[in-house]
Amino acid sequence: MLREERMDFILNQLKSNPSVKLGALSEALKVSEFTVRRDIESLDKSGLLKKVRGGAIPHSPMAHSFKERIHVSEKDKLTIAEKALSLITPGSTIILDGGTTTFALAGLLNMPVIVITNNIPAANLLASKRNMEVIIVGGRILPESQVTAGTHAIRMLEQFHVDLCFMGVCSLHHEIGVSSKDYFECEIKRAMVNCSDKIVALTEHDKIGTAESFKICPIETLDTIITEIDPGNKIFAPYLKSDIQIL
Repeated sequence: MLREERMDFILNQLKSNPSVKLGALSEALKVSEFTVRRDIESLDKSGLLKKVRGGAIPHSPMAHSFKERIHVSEKDKLTIAEKALSLITPGSTIILDGGTTTFALAGLLNMPVIVITNNIPAANLLASKRNMEVIIVGGRILPESQVTAGTHAIRMLEQFHVDLCFMGVCSLHHEIGVSSKDYFECEIKRAMVNCSDKIVALTEHDKIGTAESFKICPIETLDTIITEIDPGNKIFAPYLKSDIQIL
């Protein structure tokens, strides 16, 4: 089998499986594990999958810009936002991270709370609501994701003590943890985690079991994972073992 054919086989396996293992691929392709490992390393460098110990897992399925993502899976994002809203109580101080799912949550929010956010569209949406205090974290604007980031934003977050952080998630894996494609976004997400009592990950289910290059935090850091699907789904089993609430 040609190298290109082997690579296509590996990618096709990842379309229907949460991960691929060196041993199983070696047997199926009738080549050595060394050859499979070399193919996976090449695919990883090309950004087509994420190499992990003993095999590979998919990258997160995600459009690049906020504008591209805002109208994708709107119903699913609303379901996630409604579940997240149930965790917020009047008088709380919360963080709304960047992303279109946290933007959907901002659209539902209408109670006396303090909202701290680097999500520019969310801040704009909440700015006219008189029953809450909205604090936008200043810093460098990342045009594609419509968030602020950088040293100034991180230092500002260090001054807060927050009850709940609603973190938009690019990739989430039970062994690798929470990760993202953008280094600067990861830095500010870590600062949000560090100033918050509880961390709630908002993510569509197809991002679970995926990983990206820049790590935000270990999976045990999360208190709650909210998706659009039934919490009883088998994909959540590894996270329940870490005592993470699933909604």
